[in-house]
Amino acid sequence: MPRIAGIDIPERKKILYSLRYVHGIGPKFARDILTEAQIDFDTKASELTDHQVSQINSLIDTSYLVEGALRRQTSQNIQRLKDIRSYRGDRHRRGLPTRGQRTRCNARTRKGRKKTVAGKKGVKG
Repeated sequence: MPRIAGIDIPERKKILYSLRYVHGIGPKFARDILTEAQIDFDTKASELTDHQVSQINSLIDTSYLVEGALRRQTSQNIQRLKDIRSYRGDRHRRGLPTRGQRTRCNARTRKGRKKTVAGKKGVKG
């Protein structure tokens, strides 16, 4: 199984799609890497030579921020927003959506399961 950027990628798939298993490499970057390495998009990952694998690894190491370094940078950016007490940082701190989505209904992914409040409906006054 070929290891690219420290990740075991699926060998039965085409290399264009296998590269996307590396955190930080999407469709565009995968195409760019293969074009620069002069590797056919339809080549299966298991058919790559050791030279091609090392070529892809060196391209990723020099040009792209992937895996642990990318995760670390993202968490540092979020921590910076929290430290400067920005609106977005406050939303991260509270676990709410940060990009203007509504929260009156929906937003269950960020807010978690519903917390039922007792005695809210039947109060007359």
